[in-house]
Amino acid sequence: MAGKLRGMFGRVREALFPSRQAPVQSTTQAGHVRDRKYGGSTRMMAAAYGVSPRTVLRWIDGTRHPVEHEQQLRREALEVQTTERGRERKAKQLAQLGTISGIGARVGRTTTFAIRGSDAVRARDVHLNLSGEQAAALARAENEDEVRAVIGAALADYFNGGAYGDFRPEDFDFDPDDFDLN
Repeated sequence: MAGKLRGMFGRVREALFPSRQAPVQSTTQAGHVRDRKYGGSTRMMAAAYGVSPRTVLRWIDGTRHPVEHEQQLRREALEVQTTERGRERKAKQLAQLGTISGIGARVGRTTTFAIRGSDAVRARDVHLNLSGEQAAALARAENEDEVRAVIGAALADYFNGGAYGDFRPEDFDFDPDDFDLN
């Protein structure tokens, strides 16, 4: 279940910033999120989660666990692990790598996409070699939708290089839980 909580965004963050993995314990996650995202304000965090400030304090001291808000807390804990400045520094490094960044992505179960108006099925994995710019865009991504857009663009580039063409990132539908970055 922990893999599903990470999503594509979490997998990208953990792969590109391996020393900045989100803490596993919900108490540590809650403390980091409150301090780094909400500027230490228990009240602001409570409002964002729709709970009382006392509930947030209980999450932090461990007397209560955020069962209903577990995914949101995990997602925000991943977000606060890297600063904007750190993501931008990594993005600049990756962009300088040119057409071959050395970073690859595996997209499993790319199932349906339009090929000039018809549906096609591809049941096997697609292995992508990301360019420096694509890898930089992943480093700058701030949420799941931005990661999905970058991977969709990489899929379009991959398939536009073959006999077909005119693919767009939104032409691809894939399972976000069957995605890896390496």
